[in-house]
Amino acid sequence: MSPDNRPIPGVMDERRRPLIRRPATDSGERPFIVIWEVTRACDLACLHCRAEAVPDRHPDELTTSEGEELIDQVAAFGTPPPLFVLTGGDPIKRPDLLHLIEYATARRLPAALSPSATPLLTARAIAEVRAAGAVALSLSLDGDSAAVHDAFRGIPGVFGRTLAAWEAAQACGLKVQINTTVTGTNSMALPGIAHLVRDRGAMVWSVFFLVPVGRGATLPQLTAAECEDVLHFLYEVGAALPVKTTEGHHFRRIVLQRAMLERQGIAPESVMALGPLYHALRAALGPWPSGPGRRRSPMDVNAARGFVFISHTGTVHPSGFLPLSAGNVRQRPLGELYRESPLFRALRNPAAWHGRCGRCEFAAVCGGSRSRAYAATSDPLGDDPLCAYVPGSFAFTEARAAVAP
Repeated sequence: MSPDNRPIPGVMDERRRPLIRRPATDSGERPFIVIWEVTRACDLACLHCRAEAVPDRHPDELTTSEGEELIDQVAAFGTPPPLFVLTGGDPIKRPDLLHLIEYATARRLPAALSPSATPLLTARAIAEVRAAGAVALSLSLDGDSAAVHDAFRGIPGVFGRTLAAWEAAQACGLKVQINTTVTGTNSMALPGIAHLVRDRGAMVWSVFFLVPVGRGATLPQLTAAECEDVLHFLYEVGAALPVKTTEGHHFRRIVLQRAMLERQGIAPESVMALGPLYHALRAALGPWPSGPGRRRSPMDVNAARGFVFISHTGTVHPSGFLPLSAGNVRQRPLGELYRESPLFRALRNPAAWHGRCGRCEFAAVCGGSRSRAYAATSDPLGDDPLCAYVPGSFAFTEARAAVAP
């Protein structure tokens, strides 16, 4: 079996669930999640925007019929179908959006939408998305107040519209995912956002670790030590709130390390570096339930390894944050590009990685951010600069053996 689909023997939580989940199918043959950027048009001016979105639609976007063909290709991956996310820009800027959702639903694809909180995102629009067959909606919340979030999004009123859309989505039966991009400027908003998500309810809180691409290239990043602090904080938040990370793949290492220490009754601060940001976040969080609670086992998915991104013009990328293309669905089917592209095959092969990521004993469940490696070094197979871990430094053999070949 390929490295990305090896089981993790014996690594279970208290309820006999795997600490790290693997896709049920071979990630070298088919993706777990497909994200299609249906348009780059958006009326917001977010400071971190990967897409560098503009208000108007691009004339070379995939047409409706090309979108239908793409959906057919995603459905052709078989059963169980990949998760299918329509994103942007702002997908509501496409007049054929409801048709595309209906078409995907007819092909038995679980369709989710990732819109922008503009005046277009009304309760009626959300209800129509649900009626068309969408099963989930993801909304961005990058601050715990209007002052923080609206400054991040570049336009006033977005925080209030996001909360209203959240309520409307839940009212019509859509699952809601809340996305938060963490940077060097808004990290102290995380405790407040955690409370908002827990109080209002969500399927999952997804914390994005900034990749310096698009407009995000000008934003201050966390240091590697601060990233480690945030990951430890998220692990503890996960006791009462389902949490996942995007471009923070070393969260899976943290989950394994913390679980091993808990089983042996060892305080994490006695063997791991928990720095000032962790302590500030934990203090700001205040009282929080502990124990297994609602802890969500992270999924072992990475760029080109269970994940594929299609741009508004049909180019195929390992991630929306990794601007290297494997080809275009206008010239070659998505399945062929995913399986056969030299770029995708290299990204799925830990033996091809360089530096610390190539030497790390946790590579089989982490792999680092290939997108951030490329942004930092122009080498997608290099080190993830936001990881502070020194390979071989965690002395607890149970965790290390769990990810051994």
